[in-house]
Amino acid sequence: MTLREANSEDQQSQPGRSSSNSSALGQALTPALTVLISLVGLFLLWSLAATMWPSRAFPHPGQVWQVLVKDTVSGELPYHLGMTLARVAASFVLAMTIGSVIGIALGTYRRADQFFNAWVILFLNVPALVIIVLAYIWFGLNEVAAIGAVAINKIPNVIVTMREGARALDPRYREMAQVYRFSALDRVRHILLPQLQPYFAAGSRSGIALIWKIVLVVELLGRSNGVGFQIYLYFQLFDVAAILAYTLTFVAIMLLIELLLVQPFERHATRWRRRPA
Repeated sequence: MTLREANSEDQQSQPGRSSSNSSALGQALTPALTVLISLVGLFLLWSLAATMWPSRAFPHPGQVWQVLVKDTVSGELPYHLGMTLARVAASFVLAMTIGSVIGIALGTYRRADQFFNAWVILFLNVPALVIIVLAYIWFGLNEVAAIGAVAINKIPNVIVTMREGARALDPRYREMAQVYRFSALDRVRHILLPQLQPYFAAGSRSGIALIWKIVLVVELLGRSNGVGFQIYLYFQLFDVAAILAYTLTFVAIMLLIELLLVQPFERHATRWRRRPA
C-alpha cells in the first residue's frame, strides 16, 4: 500500500469516526438537555400562574429570588443551611455505621437474625414522628436527641439492606480466603467489602433521601436553627416566598449531593455488573 492510498483511506474513515463521536456526544447531552427544558418549562408555568393569579400565598419566582439573595447576603441562609447539612451528615454516618454492623451480623448469624427480626420489623413500622417526640421527651431538646432520632428512623432500613447483602455473600470466596490464609483485615478488604459495596451504595442512596426529610421535621419540632426551624418561623409569618426560598435552596443542595457524590459512588460499586447493550 502506498502512502497516498493510506492517506486516502484514513480520510475516508474520519467522517465515520467523527459521526460516531457526535452521536455519542448527542446521546450524553440528551438527558441533561431534557431535564433543563423540563425545569425551564416548570419555571415558565410557575411565572405565568403567579402573574395571572397574584396572591401572597403563591408568590412570583422573582419574589422568591429576592428573599434568597437577601438572606444569603445577610448570612441567614448559609448559617441555617450549614446547621441542617451538619445534622444530615452526622445522622447519615451514624445510621449507616450502626445499621451496617447490625445488618451484616444478622445476615451472618441465623439465630441472631431469628431472634432480632421482630425488633427490626417493629422499628420499621414505628412512625418517624413518634420516635422524634419520644427522643425529645426522654433526652431533652438538644442535638443528641435530634441526631439520634433521625438515625434511629434510618437504621432499620440499613439493617434490612445490609442483611440481604450478607446473606448473598459467596461462600466460595470465604473458602478461598481460608486456603490462602488471608488475615482478618485482608478478608474484610478483599472478600467482604467488594461484595457488600452495591448494598451499601443502595442503602446510602435511600438513606440520604429519607434522612434530609426527617431532619427538617426534627428542626421544626425542637431546634432553634436550621432550614426546618426557618420554614416553621416563616409559616407563622405566612411568608410563602421565604418558605419556598429555603426549601428550594436545600433541595438543590441535596440534588447536587445526589448527583455528584451518591450516584458516582453507586456506579463505582456496581461497575462489575453487566450493563444492558
